[in-house]
Amino acid sequence: MALGIEHVIIGVVGLGVLLLVILLPMSFSGVEYYEFAFKRQKSTGSVNTDEVYSGGKYLIGPDFTFKTFKASAHFESLSDVSVFTSDKLEVKLDVSFQYFLKKEDLAILHRNYDLYYEKVIRTSAIDALKGEAPNFNTREFITNRKVLEAALFKAVRERLGGNCCAKDCSLYQFACPPGCKEYALCDDKTEKGLWVYVKYFQLGAVEIPSDVEDRFLKALTLKEEAAREELLQDAQVVRKKTEADVRNIQNQALEISQEAQAQAQMIATVAAANYTATVEKARSQGLKALYNRLGLNTQELKNSFDYLRTLRTLETAHFTVDFQQKIVGNVGN
Repeated sequence: MALGIEHVIIGVVGLGVLLLVILLPMSFSGVEYYEFAFKRQKSTGSVNTDEVYSGGKYLIGPDFTFKTFKASAHFESLSDVSVFTSDKLEVKLDVSFQYFLKKEDLAILHRNYDLYYEKVIRTSAIDALKGEAPNFNTREFITNRKVLEAALFKAVRERLGGNCCAKDCSLYQFACPPGCKEYALCDDKTEKGLWVYVKYFQLGAVEIPSDVEDRFLKALTLKEEAAREELLQDAQVVRKKTEADVRNIQNQALEISQEAQAQAQMIATVAAANYTATVEKARSQGLKALYNRLGLNTQELKNSFDYLRTLRTLETAHFTVDFQQKIVGNVGN
């Protein structure tokens, strides 16, 4: 009897060990490092959203497995999105953005969209682009691309992520933008967007209607031509001013030259006058001394002497000596 009981006990223990060996590995389930997950019961299909699991191995029991979500970046590319500008013209945009699921709001996302959230994210992003585009005119789409990209990024980010601050403000650049509402005070349905956050955004091609582009290019050409004409006019003004400056300098040089010539002529005239005066003074003094030595003390004798002296200075005058003629009068008397 005792031997039979021992065999039963051994059989039960063996069965327990066997079940443990079989069920224990089945009780472990893993979540990859790039995944979030909820625990799901296999037998009923119910999902427990109380806890969000991230990468690792977990002992959750043989009747449970994980329902996984992508924790890494979701890449979206939107091509030929038709939007209208503020001047009622249709343009087409190519944009790309990368978004991530919010771990703290994953239960809400699951409750609303289960695993089928990507299409909703895509259509909501397009709506955000269509809503923001009319704040810019066609010219700004062409010339102010940086500001346009920032505005479109903000619109998509707020539509998909709401206007609530993130729990961790260091998560990414716009985790807690200026004016965001504290996370604990945000309403899950109206203020958290679609429970994802957009981390990166790229504005691609902007397709402008050909007639609008032609008008814009023509406007740019006219602008460049106007600038060219303005430069030509400025150059003409500079040339005229330069020519005026040259003429002014030439006139100043001419005035200086003429003034120098006048001063030189005046100096020469004054020098000549001074020369004549000096010569005449010396001649007067010499004649006076000569008259005194020769004894020419009457005006008649002085005039005769001056007459003869004057004749000798003439090239056409010819003198001969004739002792029959008295040419100087009675000098001895």
